[in-house]
Amino acid sequence: MSVYHLAQCSLIFLVWEGFNVVKTGRVMLGETNPVDSKPGTIRGDFCVQVGRNICHGSDSVESAKKEINLWFKPEELISYTSCANEWINEGN
Repeated sequence: MSVYHLAQCSLIFLVWEGFNVVKTGRVMLGETNPVDSKPGTIRGDFCVQVGRNICHGSDSVESAKKEINLWFKPEELISYTSCANEWINEGN
């Protein structure tokens, strides 16, 4: 992906946290090659070729930490507890 390609569209950067988030996020994205991606994944539904990738997911927690530092300052990140946590974990 080139700087030109990045400059042609709006970019949205997200930092996710949670149990097994790297694996879960990558499943939601689909395979790098959209042809190999299942319907219902982002790449399976919206991508047509490998070179024009519309999304990226870190492949490990270590990679995520490096990539997060490319786009965010520490004070720009917040941690939160989902209102569903209490309901999901009730009685556990």
